[in-house]
Amino acid sequence: MLSVAEAFAVTQQHLLTLPTEAVSLNDSLGRVLREPVYVDRDFPPFNRVSMDGIGIAYAAYASGQRTFTIIGQQFAGQPQQTLSDPTACLEVMTGAMLPAGIDTVVRYEDITVSNGQATVTIDDAILGQHVHVQAVDRRTGDELLPVGTRLSPSAIAVAASVGKATIVVSTLPRVALISTGDELVDVGATPLPHQIRRSNTYMLRAALTSLGISATLHHIIDDEYQLQTAIQALLANNDVLILSGGVSAGKADFVPDVLARLGIQKHFHKIEQRPGKPLWFGTSSADMVYPNRTVFALPGNPVSTVLCAYRYVIPYLRASLGLGPAPVHYAQLAQPIVFKPAITYFLPVRLTSEPDGRTMAHPLPGSGSADFANLLAADGFMELPSDRSEFGAGEAFQVWPTSV
Repeated sequence: MLSVAEAFAVTQQHLLTLPTEAVSLNDSLGRVLREPVYVDRDFPPFNRVSMDGIGIAYAAYASGQRTFTIIGQQFAGQPQQTLSDPTACLEVMTGAMLPAGIDTVVRYEDITVSNGQATVTIDDAILGQHVHVQAVDRRTGDELLPVGTRLSPSAIAVAASVGKATIVVSTLPRVALISTGDELVDVGATPLPHQIRRSNTYMLRAALTSLGISATLHHIIDDEYQLQTAIQALLANNDVLILSGGVSAGKADFVPDVLARLGIQKHFHKIEQRPGKPLWFGTSSADMVYPNRTVFALPGNPVSTVLCAYRYVIPYLRASLGLGPAPVHYAQLAQPIVFKPAITYFLPVRLTSEPDGRTMAHPLPGSGSADFANLLAADGFMELPSDRSEFGAGEAFQVWPTSV
């Protein structure tokens, strides 16, 4: 078996190669940028008034003048005006071009106005105050958004500011989510005493929405011929297959053999971890019948499915889309934990933020990898390393969040 670090590294060595597509800026939220976005003109493109008030020539103020005749107004959106008399002033509005001949703005709060005269009531005005200087933020040609940026509302606003009506992004992968097993019935069905409702694929589909990926749901019974026929059809039309169940050592666990017959090369099967030990990962090469396909076959126990999704599948898809790694989260154990097997233990935890700034992880051991309801209280899994068996209160370890 591979260690957790080894298995993760293998998945990152076999990323999808996704094409690009141009989409409307209106449809780009959450997509991953595949072209840099550059400044098409200075930010700001002119010396910009940043406060409503009056614009003056600072030399007059520095010489002791405090009362200025108002000889005009400069509004945002108007062509630049000129202060023809350096001892006078113009009223200026936020966002307007700074008029020629003016180098300082005094806020309305710091003046009084009477009979067309503006009197400055402060003695600490400084040269250039309340002027947003041309190109101080960015210069023409500067890179604003690098390749790999996830397009947030702020990033979309930046792209709009430089005229990017369409934008080149990673094409989203086509993903099929497949549950297996005779014991599973649809969510709307009434299960018999020996059956349970399907839930893992619903969780997986919800998790993938965090990356903007839509996925189709499928179910296949424990019949080897039907399993091979259905997976073959799904490989023809999807980039990624994520299966739940059928990968352990039971007599009805046909998934690994079926995938091998369909030309999916196994890179690993089983990891030194709990939960999620039987995880299977494989890909097909470019010269296969179904080229450049990726398959994750997850254990069917619900907690194992959740852990494997957030520890392996989501990071794999992030990297394939061109995103960098997700932010790393650490927390301190709120109580000691003992776990004796020499494998990595992923402990379900509830996180709290303490007044002193610490993030505390409260263990939720539950009743094993089938205890799906226990995850309702969990915020993630704390990764406890395999080279130890005792973990003390207050020690910090990485946490893999499971919130969408």
